[in-house]
Amino acid sequence: MKLTGLVDLHKDMIKQQIKRYKFEFSFNRVVFDVFFFIDEEPYKLMFGVKAKNFYFELTVEKGFNINTFLGEKYAELCRVLNLNYDPSNSFSTNKFFEHFNNNIPKFANKNNYPKSHEIAIYKTNVEESEKKYFCGWRDNYVYKTNVTEKNLQKTKEYLGYDAFVSCQRKNISSCWTADENAAIDFYLP
Repeated sequence: MKLTGLVDLHKDMIKQQIKRYKFEFSFNRVVFDVFFFIDEEPYKLMFGVKAKNFYFELTVEKGFNINTFLGEKYAELCRVLNLNYDPSNSFSTNKFFEHFNNNIPKFANKNNYPKSHEIAIYKTNVEESEKKYFCGWRDNYVYKTNVTEKNLQKTKEYLGYDAFVSCQRKNISSCWTADENAAIDFYLP
C-alpha cells in the first residue's frame, strides 16, 4: 500500500531538516504514538500504545510503500483496538492504514522531535533498557576501551542513525541514566 499522506510530511521534514518525527493517531478511540524515522533508508514507521504495552514497526520503501501484513502483531492489534469478530463489519489492516494515511499531518513541528525516553517506552530490547534518559558521551579512547555493539545498537534505536555512525567512527559510547533529572538535551558527539 502506498502511504500518499507521508509525501507532504516528508517534504516538510526535509525542508526543516527534521530526521525523526512523532505525532498522534487515533483509531477506534485508541491513541497511538507514531514515529516516522527518515534518518536511514529504508524509512521506518513505528506505532505504539503506552497504555496497552504494544508497538510494531513498518519499513517504508521508496515511493512510501508499506506492507500491511502484520503477521503475529495482527491479533495483538485487534486486542489493543478492542475488536471482536463481526462479519458485517470486518476489520483489516488495509482499513487501518487507509485511515492512518488520511490522518497523517502535512506539516512537521520541530517541537515534535522524539526524545530518547519517548522511544524507549516501546523499545526495551536494548542494554539497560531502564536507563532511557540521555546524559552524555564517553570517549573510549581516553579509557583505552572500545564502544560495544550493544551500546551502538541502543544509540541507533534511541538517538538515530547519525549518532550511531558518529559513535562507531569516533569510538564513543552514549551514556544513559534512569534518573530523569540527570537527563540532558541530545547533541551529536
